Amino acid sequence: MAKTAPVGRRLGRREPGQPSADELITIERALEQLFRLNASRKVHSRRAAAAGVAISQPGFQLLRRIQESEHGLQIGELARTCDMDPAATGRQIALLEQDGLVSRERDSEDARAVIVRVTPKGADARQRLGVVMGRHMADVLSDWSATDRQRLAVLLPRLVDGLRTVAYRGAWGDHEEGQVRSA
Repeated sequence: MAKTAPVGRRLGRREPGQPSADELITIERALEQLFRLNASRKVHSRRAAAAGVAISQPGFQLLRRIQESEHGLQIGELARTCDMDPAATGRQIALLEQDGLVSRERDSEDARAVIVRVTPKGADARQRLGVVMGRHMADVLSDWSATDRQRLAVLLPRLVDGLRTVAYRGAWGDHEEGQVRSA
């Protein structure tokens, strides 16, 4: 097995204003745990059961995005906004439609396009899951100070935006050709 350099060396020289190697390790580990928790089918199943709703995780994500749009969404647009494969999006929409949570209709302006809309049953499922998730988050944050909650509300969206928009730099330097889009 090849030896690897300590994390501090792998990160390269620390520029002024940059986080330390220890800070980065702590943040990355916490984010890994958060991402695993958020992606957990077991956690989603518990949440859905508490809401009395049967829906997959990707199905819920799609349902939420569709409901957030005023006039429904086309499947391709929905796939892009959810960062999902178009074929997988189509399969999930078919399941949601079978369960009566969404409907598909031809676009009145473009007969080739299909618009997906949330049904009243889908809106109810979305609301019930939202209530369960909101109550859980309130319970989790109940012993946090108001200042800490406010800081989280400001910093977390900022972190998400950075993760989505800042390009990855290559492992062997920060040259332009070594940069890769993050999301």
